[in-house]
Amino acid sequence: MSRTVDRETLAAMPIPQPSGGGGKEERGRVLVVAGSRELIGAAILAGTAVLRVGAGKLQYNCPASIALHLGAAMPEARSVAMPETATGAIAPEAAEAIASNAAKCSAVLVGPGLLDEAATGELVADLLARLDGVPVVLDAAAMMGLKRHREVLSRHGGRVVLTPHAGEMAGMLGRDKAEIEADPAKVAREVAEEYGTVVVLKGACSFIAGPGGEAWSCGHGNVGLGTSGSGDTLAGFITGLLARGADPVPAAAWGVYLHGEAGNRLATSRGLLGYLAREIPDEVPAILAELC
Repeated sequence: MSRTVDRETLAAMPIPQPSGGGGKEERGRVLVVAGSRELIGAAILAGTAVLRVGAGKLQYNCPASIALHLGAAMPEARSVAMPETATGAIAPEAAEAIASNAAKCSAVLVGPGLLDEAATGELVADLLARLDGVPVVLDAAAMMGLKRHREVLSRHGGRVVLTPHAGEMAGMLGRDKAEIEADPAKVAREVAEEYGTVVVLKGACSFIAGPGGEAWSCGHGNVGLGTSGSGDTLAGFITGLLARGADPVPAAAWGVYLHGEAGNRLATSRGLLGYLAREIPDEVPAILAELC
């Protein structure tokens, strides 16, 4: 049986609050490993969400061909060029440099806008083997092929958060999408326990499962959230909360609720359909002010 994520649930798992005189370092530094020649926007959406949820500093590791453009689009962030493949994706040999940068950060997000599945799979496997202690959110292409890396994931002791929708979960496990959709709560629990991760299985009702058997559901939100780039913002919310010092399960629960509540407010101000993913993060500071 899963518990419902609502305001009462969030009150029982509060996120850390900065001290009155605290600076940006107190709220954590996030590394976002994202983007490709064709998908700069995903990196922008995720990074914006990281900052809107209150993280203090943002750095990108991205393909060299988009680093200048990403830095111009996100003046709040440092954009570091990484070697890239012929298709414009981050090359697997970037793992060592990324791991070195990640060691200086409070949380890492890998995945938004990473298109080359083969190169990304190799990169993520090497990166996970090199990282030690920092919480990691894996989104989109970064989750593909993880079935081969169960031991590496388990070594991180519940500090990895996976954020698939049903199709991505099916691809990750090599199973049929209909099988995932038949009982998403069960699948989320099984994957969380088997891989030693936190799982956010996204959908109209999202299911959150921890490696110790904990489970929550959250249907907060509306159909308008099913829009291009929306998942990038959710991954950014969770990562930003991790950087602020939240544990992985609370960060996931808060991230999913904030995402849904932002959608509800946009449905009121814009309409149920047609609001944009880029607008979702802008709603969050006011929501946090009410909840915290």
